[in-house]
Parts: sequence; C-alpha cells; structure tokens
Amino acid sequence: MTQKKQHVTIKGTKEGLIFQLDDHCSYESLLSELREKLSSKHYQDSEGRNTLVKVNVGHRYLNSAEKEELSQLITEGRNLIVEEFESEVLSTEEAELLRQQEQVVTLTRIIRSGQVLKIRGDVLLIGDVNPGGTIMATGSIYIVGALRGIAHAGFQGDESAVIAASVMAPSQLRIAEGIRQFETDSSDKEEEIMTSAFLDEHARVQLGRVQQLLHTHPVDIQNEKQVLD
Repeated sequence: MTQKKQHVTIKGTKEGLIFQLDDHCSYESLLSELREKLSSKHYQDSEGRNTLVKVNVGHRYLNSAEKEELSQLITEGRNLIVEEFESEVLSTEEAELLRQQEQVVTLTRIIRSGQVLKIRGDVLLIGDVNPGGTIMATGSIYIVGALRGIAHAGFQGDESAVIAASVMAPSQLRIAEGIRQFETDSSDKEEEIMTSAFLDEHARVQLGRVQQLLHTHPVDIQNEKQVLD
C-alpha cells in the first residue's frame, strides 16, 4: 500500500516550530492537511509561554489574504505565534527593490550648496560635490571629480559600502552609522590622488588610496570574473 504523501511537515527547534508546507500541492489540499494536523491535542490551547512559528512555503507565492488565512488557522485557539513566512519567491516589489539596490546609477552634474541627492544602489557621479552639498546612496559612492561637501554611503545600514573621489576634501564622510568630520578650511590639504573611505573592523571611517580596496573589500573583486577578455 502506497503511503500518502505529506504536504505539511512540522519540526521543533530551540527557537520554536517550523511549518514546512509543500509547494507542489494545491492550496486547498494544504489547508485541509494543516487543519487536520493542528486538530491534534498536542497543538490545542495550553498553559505556558507562546511558541514562535516560522512558516516555510518554498516556491509557493502567497498573497496577503492567504498569509492571513494561514496565520489565523495556525494561531486560533493555540499558544502559537506566526513569526514570519519564508519563501523562495520574490514579489514584484521585492524584485524591483533588489534590482535598484544592485544597479550603478551614473550621473553627470554638480551638487551645489544646499542640494541633497539620494540614490538607491551604487552611484557614479561625474562632477563635483560643492561645499554644503550632500550625496547619499544605499550602496557605494564613486566620484570622478571633487568631493568638498558631505557623502553618506550605505545610508540604510550597509557597512560594506565605500566612498571614492578623485579629489577628496569633504566636510563630512559617513558610511552606515560611521561618521568622520573634517576641517572646513582644509582646501590646502586636498588629496589629489583617487582616495577611498571605508569602515574598519571597529566601524570607524578610514581613508586610503583606492588601491587599498583590493585588500579591505576583496569580495568586490569577484566581479572581475564577469569581465570579458
């Protein structure tokens, strides 16, 4: 006799429970088996602390209504709390956000005093950032020109982001939460070679020649494999 395939697998971990839901069966079959398994006395309301549940749906796409229906089925009358849904499927919004974060935006302009430019992803600016001007990016900032204002790379928390400029004479550099201030009257100390800024192991903003990125950010060099001979 062939054993019936299980569409719902429940595993216990130190953190709570993992509900592994088959991504090949119909949604209705999934609900039916989940309802049957949760009818066990083991999952009925009991005293004690709540148990966190992670629901893994594999390559199945769930809309908000289906997530709400599953959450209610799992938690109703039980000391279970759905912590998160894990899925291998990206929504259209998530895919677009990922595309934006991985892109390099190229701009040719001058950022003047009082102007603030925000970019999602990495940015290559061909131009200058004047004193009082600000450039921000969720990724790294590369400036073919003079940086004399404020640059904030990784402003959503990316500590691997870097800042590089042909002329490095900023009033302030920020990478994620790391901040470094500079004297405003340091025009005579401008770095005339391509200079980079990055976070060290103590989350402090450090300056060095752009070639140092070969050692401080070796993961980035893997992109060289995509360059055709």
